[in-house]
Amino acid sequence: MATVSRALNGHGNVAEEVRRRVLAAANELRYTPHAAARSLSSRRTQTLGVVLPDLHGEFFSELVRGIDQVAREHRLHLLVSSYHGHPEEQGAALRAMRGRVDGLLVMSPFVASSSPLAEELAPTLPTVLINTQHATAGVISLGVDNYGGAVAMVEHLVASGHRRIAFIAGPSDNYDAHERLRGYRDALQRLLPDAEEWVLPGDFDEASGHQAGLELLGSKHRPDAVFAANDMMALGCLFVFAQGGVDVPGEIALAGFDDIPLARYVHPTLTTMRVNIAELGARAARLLLTQIAGEALADEGREALRPELIVRASSAPVESERSKRE
Repeated sequence: MATVSRALNGHGNVAEEVRRRVLAAANELRYTPHAAARSLSSRRTQTLGVVLPDLHGEFFSELVRGIDQVAREHRLHLLVSSYHGHPEEQGAALRAMRGRVDGLLVMSPFVASSSPLAEELAPTLPTVLINTQHATAGVISLGVDNYGGAVAMVEHLVASGHRRIAFIAGPSDNYDAHERLRGYRDALQRLLPDAEEWVLPGDFDEASGHQAGLELLGSKHRPDAVFAANDMMALGCLFVFAQGGVDVPGEIALAGFDDIPLARYVHPTLTTMRVNIAELGARAARLLLTQIAGEALADEGREALRPELIVRASSAPVESERSKRE
């Protein structure tokens, strides 16, 4: 029994011929090690828990893809749960993970007042927070420099000659959306102190971008450029502009945030701030594994990811479009 156990668990102190015979017998019998029994003896489940606000959309699929790549490299499984965007259900999702996973990756994008996250985290369970407003004592937090990314996008639009810049905001209780709106406002005030901010409500989905586009088309004075707080809203807005016969970027420039894969396959291709979403998930997973192993964490592993400005056809400079029409 001890020899079989060593062979199945990949230990080195088993003769190769014996290992082959054990594995052949296990394959013939279709034997699978009992995960629950293993976890009792090793006190490890070989599973990472992932708790997200939602599972819909390219952002979350890319995030899970990055986490899964790291998990597979270490022969670990994922247990994924969603609280469907409802902060009050977050606690139930977190409690359901206890005893089932070796560590937790939690995305809690809500502003602090709407989600008592610290009260729901088990103090003995290794945890890494993703895109969370306030770091919880003793818990590692990893995120994106949403503020700096929004500032960079406004700087690009202003440098391209645009002066009336509208912004399609994200959910009011979402930390990423809050930081992107703050970056837009601060950059606009610094670069165009005489310009009025133009903020439209959004919800990080195509439908709210579509509604914002309709509102902009109905305005007496249209903007020079529209900056949407994420790509999904930018694509919803782009559809409205196309249906309304608006030339993008000739009449109105358009930009988003995240650089989801679809952003490069629409017409015109979408200018955006690239967030390597899969790398965000992978880095969070690596930090969690380091914590589970009890190893020291390097400070650089906890730095916020800096988005990269990706300039595409949807935001050509004003002078370029003017000369093209002439």
